[in-house]
Amino acid sequence: MPSIDWEKLRKTIVADGTEAALPPSIKLPVLPSALTEFRNLAADPDVDTNRLSQIVASDAGLSAELLKNVNSCKTGSGRARVTSVKQALLTVGIKGTLLHLTASVLKESMKSSSSKLINFQNFWNMNLERSLFAKEIARLLGADMDLAYTAGMLQDFLLPMITNQLVNDYLEFANDQNQTSNLTMFEQERFGWNHAQASAHIMLSWMFPDELVCCIYFHHYGLDILKDDKLRKTSVAATAISSLMRDALRQEPQGIEKLMHLDESWDEFDLFETAKKVDVEFQALSENASNHIPFIRVLESTKKRMDERIVV
Repeated sequence: MPSIDWEKLRKTIVADGTEAALPPSIKLPVLPSALTEFRNLAADPDVDTNRLSQIVASDAGLSAELLKNVNSCKTGSGRARVTSVKQALLTVGIKGTLLHLTASVLKESMKSSSSKLINFQNFWNMNLERSLFAKEIARLLGADMDLAYTAGMLQDFLLPMITNQLVNDYLEFANDQNQTSNLTMFEQERFGWNHAQASAHIMLSWMFPDELVCCIYFHHYGLDILKDDKLRKTSVAATAISSLMRDALRQEPQGIEKLMHLDESWDEFDLFETAKKVDVEFQALSENASNHIPFIRVLESTKKRMDERIVV
């Protein structure tokens, strides 16, 4: 696969200096100064890793989340745990550290955004499943697994804020059992913008990596992304495929059926085995999953209903 100029692609979808058409009453979170400083210095190819470590270590919350995230993403029984910020930086690199820090900050942002429509714990558990699913798809594609993991987790970071502000509109979508279009199509028709585009604009204003911005922008392209010769084997594709999984808002009403179609058409992909693997990792990482229905159970239930319809 030819290399992709992510900055050039990002400029074609989200130009510099433009703003998303979000309601002015929506208040966006203020990023921690440590993340902003880290991101700015990380752009320097000659940056001192000791200095970057000191910046992260100055924020106890970011440091703790970084170590937790890095250790949770490591695989292999012989891998030793990371115990310091500097060790984490050396383990996953500057880019990987920035992705983990970004995920931590936006997780806290989502958590603090009280929504009348979205229960945060359920929302976060489903995000975690998506991120693990996206990481596994990226492995099959030969794409950046860390980037896919982060993008899978953050693809809907804006929803808790905007669903609270526009609760009646989003409630209408969530309650429409006959809905055939996905959430971004509904948003585009109702508001003239959608959360994928808006999120990408916001991430650009926060100076997040272009590749991550692209992952978020395209995350509701679903299986259509596999028709793109440049993007079909990237983390963008892994993120888009993960968006087909279920969620509380039913963003993709036919998402599971589309995943089953992918299972039939892609030899290297086994949907049920992937879901089982995701569930094992999810159970090890989730902090509170007592009321969570695993994705593998949703798959099994859906397949059973489909089989019963075929028999009848």
